[in-house]
Amino acid sequence: MAGLGRNFNTLWAATTVSNIGDGIAAAAAPLLVASVTDDPVLVGLAVFVQQLPWVLFSLVSGVYVDRLDRRRLIVVVNVLRGLVVGVLALAVWRDAATIPVIYAAGFLLGTCETLGDNASGTLVPMVVKSEDLPRANARMHAVFFAVNQFAAPPLGAALFVVAAALPFGINAATFVLAAVLISTLRGIRQSAPAERRSVRADIGEGMRWLWNHSAIRMLSLALCLMNVTLIAGFSILVLYSRDRLGLNEYGYGVLITASAAGSLVGVTIAPRLQARFSDSLLLRTGLIIETLTHVGLALATTVWVAGPVLIAFGVHSSIFGAVSVTLRQRAVPDELRGRVQSVYMMFAVGGSALGALVGGPIAGWTGITGPFWASAVVMAVLTAAAWRSFGRRFVTSGAVAPIDDGGSRDHACEQAALDR
Repeated sequence: MAGLGRNFNTLWAATTVSNIGDGIAAAAAPLLVASVTDDPVLVGLAVFVQQLPWVLFSLVSGVYVDRLDRRRLIVVVNVLRGLVVGVLALAVWRDAATIPVIYAAGFLLGTCETLGDNASGTLVPMVVKSEDLPRANARMHAVFFAVNQFAAPPLGAALFVVAAALPFGINAATFVLAAVLISTLRGIRQSAPAERRSVRADIGEGMRWLWNHSAIRMLSLALCLMNVTLIAGFSILVLYSRDRLGLNEYGYGVLITASAAGSLVGVTIAPRLQARFSDSLLLRTGLIIETLTHVGLALATTVWVAGPVLIAFGVHSSIFGAVSVTLRQRAVPDELRGRVQSVYMMFAVGGSALGALVGGPIAGWTGITGPFWASAVVMAVLTAAAWRSFGRRFVTSGAVAPIDDGGSRDHACEQAALDR
């Protein structure tokens, strides 16, 4: 980590700790829901409930991320997350974790995420220089994929088998430890907010900035639909792995690390691919790979087919994110980062929430592979529709005209793209 400074090292350590807990809980939570109900609708709704706050509160949260001290905000939110997950762990230990209790915990966590994740997404460009962003983002992506999606999920599944409450207790502890680490950050320069206006006016400024940046606008809309199709299938993956592939809890934990294994490869090769090929080519290729992912999972009947499909998806997903995140960080002015990111995340997580809402019913009506077939069709249509827009001129089409926002600053836009 040499060369990026103490603040980045501290942020990286806090991210590592929180990703350990999140990865453990990511495997344990679906197992908890599946242990309470076999209804695919209720299983899918558990994902939807946690993502619903992004649709309801993301825009307002973005305003306060720009108005408040982001470091302190993250500390407070992480402590609150720890309390919520700690209560859930106690409920599981006392055999009181009913569907309403799980849904309530998920909704509260999702609400905290609209503040904490929006604020966290602004920290990297605040603690490293612009020229160091590619290296810093690569390390952040690497720890996410290595820990959150690769190493921790099998551990979470194993801990759930040993004691169902244990993975949630560990997750609560990691939130608190991450809060302690973030509280030690010093010397972060945050742009002072403009004159205090109404929440509605601040939200409008962030929405106009994104909408007038044609590249980010197109990617945001495409990402929304891509996440609908992705989560429609992945929200019932725990049932798919059990009923379609015949895997037990340990097998499910291993399965969800397959895409993470691919993601680690993707993080390694993304800078080379970006240097050699255009962003337009990488985006178009990503659309094709994502379409084929749904086809492959719909056809798979064993883990020996589903696993490689998820590995390929992981490679694509990490490349998609690595190519775009630095460009977006550089494009958005610091004083607007919270608000623009909140609009961007509303599209992204809103799509995920809708996918979680429809995945269960589709599986109930058409069978466990139904969501994957439906997603393949929708992705094929999206690929055809977005193909021309994602052409060679796409990334350079981000310049915007001045925004008339009643006296606030006008912002010129650089290149930008999607953070998957």
